[in-house]
Amino acid sequence: MRALSYDRIYKSQEYLASLGTIQYRSLFGSYSLTVEDTVFAMVANGELYLRACEESVPYCVKHPPAWLMFMKCGRPVMLNYYRVDESLWRDQQQLVRLSKYSLDAAMKEKHSRILQHRLKDLPNMTFHLETLLNESGIKDENMLRILGAKMCWLRLRQSNPFLTVKVLYALEGAIVGVHEAALPASRRQELADWAHSLTAG
Repeated sequence: MRALSYDRIYKSQEYLASLGTIQYRSLFGSYSLTVEDTVFAMVANGELYLRACEESVPYCVKHPPAWLMFMKCGRPVMLNYYRVDESLWRDQQQLVRLSKYSLDAAMKEKHSRILQHRLKDLPNMTFHLETLLNESGIKDENMLRILGAKMCWLRLRQSNPFLTVKVLYALEGAIVGVHEAALPASRRQELADWAHSLTAG
């Protein structure tokens, strides 16, 4: 398996060379890929996983991803990285674009870290919603903001397929700092239309 992972690392360095010099290091039995000491991808069990971000939402909607998981205290924990499948490997332009989104988001987080509040301190944040977010690997306000309301909602829906649009409003309100009922009508309608487009298919 280690040989497969090294093969995938070298292939990633080749395909994504336009992002800069890609370094790797061992991390929890996997390997992190970095550019300028910023982690944007992981290689585990011979597979490449890209860091999820708001810009990767359209791709993840069209291609529901497999998320990187690891075991913690005997329980599976979902990490914020989605698997690059073979069809994406064959579309190098798309792969580079998504990898650039991952790197840009990681650098943005690194260079502009905000004061990290606990999720429970944000508007609309119930204990239940905070628990769901934690189980999906979204642990703090910074991660919530980096992913955006839509990506967070998509991740929650993987284990809660009947999640309502009201939760999407709550996530958006938590990010912008208002009660979900105070969101502008135009934004609520945009979110509702987007959510409906996913469930209507």
